[in-house]
Amino acid sequence: MSPAKLSFRTRYVRTANLLFAIFLLIQFLPNRISKADAPGYAVGFAVIAEAALLCASALATKKTGLCLIADIAAFLYALLIAWTLATAKFNLTKEMLFPPPGIVFRQLAEDVPQLGRHIGSSLALIAQGYLLALAAALPLGLVLGYSARIGNAAAYVAKFLGAIPPVVYIPYGIALLPSFRSVSVLVIFLASFWPILAATMSGVLLVERRIVDSARVLNVGRLTMLFRIILSAALPQILIGCSQGLTVSFILLTSAEMIGARSGMGFYVKNYSDLGNYTRTIVGVLVVGIVISAVFFAFNKLQKFLLRWR
Repeated sequence: MSPAKLSFRTRYVRTANLLFAIFLLIQFLPNRISKADAPGYAVGFAVIAEAALLCASALATKKTGLCLIADIAAFLYALLIAWTLATAKFNLTKEMLFPPPGIVFRQLAEDVPQLGRHIGSSLALIAQGYLLALAAALPLGLVLGYSARIGNAAAYVAKFLGAIPPVVYIPYGIALLPSFRSVSVLVIFLASFWPILAATMSGVLLVERRIVDSARVLNVGRLTMLFRIILSAALPQILIGCSQGLTVSFILLTSAEMIGARSGMGFYVKNYSDLGNYTRTIVGVLVVGIVISAVFFAFNKLQKFLLRWR
């Protein structure tokens, strides 16, 4: 559907816009908590989200894309409404454990510099461990999978070793490696290596024989065969393993940071939960979700780019 055919109602009169208005109206209800609610921060967050939605509505060229963005915004506003009513307005939850959204967003704004350092530390660990795993697993998987006999046997070995939770290696890592940061990199490496290796071998084994035979007829060299032809044909399966490895890596990253790290998103959450500061704990949980969602959004964009030939 072209931009001209999207009506004003389709663009600007949606459930999300109604929920935004309801969220603003409930701010006028009296508070029933002892702390200052700081509603301006929650309202400011909602206004930014609504402005983004209106911009997307004005620029949308397809109704399906606009509906997706509007539905996400509607879920966000519904969550804010329920959160505000359950905390600040009706005090249905324990104030210390579940502060109102205004207080949480105010704390988030105040902790931006600190959070930036922790996010940078976590992403650096992920990058080191994940890229090392990718550099090791991808060529090894191509070589092992190229031989059907060796590849089938190696696939079972990879599945067995991949089933072992990498956290069990932490005691050995602490004994052998010089710092807990290097132990964290090792855990992330192991978490990513086995899924990528197994997916690469599986992808190579599933490549149609006619593709390989056609390349051999053209006297293609072994390296060209592996890295230009087989790698391209196996890429969809390989990316599935890369996605699985990235998911497990983030889970183990936060776990490792909560065990013994002195920086990172997991450390931020664990440190303030131990201190009983649940406002910052919720901030940490929200930031973890935002960062991981952003990373996977970028990964999905990269995946679509690499598979644009399909």
